[in-house]
Amino acid sequence: MTETIAILDSASDHAIDPMTQKIIEQLETVYDPEVPLIDIYTLGLIYKIEVQEDTNTIVLTMTFTTPACPMGDAIKEMTENAILDVYPEYDVLLHIVFDPMWSPDMIKDEDLKRMFM
Repeated sequence: MTETIAILDSASDHAIDPMTQKIIEQLETVYDPEVPLIDIYTLGLIYKIEVQEDTNTIVLTMTFTTPACPMGDAIKEMTENAILDVYPEYDVLLHIVFDPMWSPDMIKDEDLKRMFM
């Protein structure tokens, strides 16, 4: 069974299954080194979480704050490790995309969003 959860729309956050919620909690422990006050989930860098139970794969569609992010490799490694900490039996695939391009409008916390506006 494959389950897909779109994360861009905060309205979808209310009906999240326990596994996806645990993945989100782990993503909230990963910080972009260039924006160290905000985790990558709250920052809006995670576009989609897909749990493919039939292949034991967790697929994240995500972005960086800029296409030339100098810390991109470090963020990918931290993200993968955070998920593997709680789901070591799964493979983690990260799809890095730049469409849509990240903007401060994607920050999930309204107070933090105002800091960037």
